[in-house]
Amino acid sequence: MNTNQMASCKDLAIPGVFAIDDTGELIKASITTKLCTAEFYLQGAHLTHWQPHNHKPVLFLSDRSAFAPGKAIRGGVPIIFPWFGARTATSQSNRTDGPAHGFARTADWQLLSATMTDELLTVKLTLVANETSRALGFEHFQLLYTITFGRELSLELTVENSSQTPLCFSEAFHTYLFVQDAAQVKLEGLKGCYYYDKTDGFQRKLQEQSELQISGETDRPYVDTAAAINLHDPRLNRRITVSKTNSSTTVIWNPWAELTGKMADMSADSWKQMVCVETANAFENSITLAPGEKHTMSACISVE
Repeated sequence: MNTNQMASCKDLAIPGVFAIDDTGELIKASITTKLCTAEFYLQGAHLTHWQPHNHKPVLFLSDRSAFAPGKAIRGGVPIIFPWFGARTATSQSNRTDGPAHGFARTADWQLLSATMTDELLTVKLTLVANETSRALGFEHFQLLYTITFGRELSLELTVENSSQTPLCFSEAFHTYLFVQDAAQVKLEGLKGCYYYDKTDGFQRKLQEQSELQISGETDRPYVDTAAAINLHDPRLNRRITVSKTNSSTTVIWNPWAELTGKMADMSADSWKQMVCVETANAFENSITLAPGEKHTMSACISVE
């Protein structure tokens, strides 16, 4: 980010509410309102903290996260775009190169605005084509990310196709939720949904139980579902609800002990304190936009 852009960011500060810190390797924004505290980084527009008053933090952040240029942060809410997981060849492109989960989560986003309305802080950020995206074949698009901070957390991602050809993409809010013990939480809202079991050869399976309780490595993209997810955490005596619009995929992920041990940016037992509930459009639910079209996916996270 150049000096003029940094000055523009600081011009958007709201004393006592919204502050910009450029003293570290990454530029960080800090939020303190009557309803919550929060933090995000301009790299990746990456939300790393949200805590409504009188609650424990809602998002998990690894104590071994790398806060360095070009390095993905482990935890919080990474933005996945324009592919999910490893890049695979499609009918529109036979390319398979590029970083896992796309380039948006390590790109430098531009802060557009920060406004207070009725005790809610709304922040808007944008990402357009850059040298990295063009090298990967994405030259004409615009992302608009709107985050509203309050007793609830509202996330909204709008993708615009500014090219003369269709734009095909996957997207996700890769949300890491903080829990006291992943083995004890229960998730509701997935009964009757089909999912791909990535721990079992990507077999397509049916969720028959009304509740999902995690008992080992879990990596399940549930497709064709718009349902809200309720996560019950008996140790913290709370329920986190993730509701969504214009999203047809929900991903549930926990790496469990063995995989976590292979991850440099996770401490050995940190899998116990996280469950990812991801709002997404991926696999057969990927989006194709005609020239000039827009698509908005949103999620709302609440805790009680």
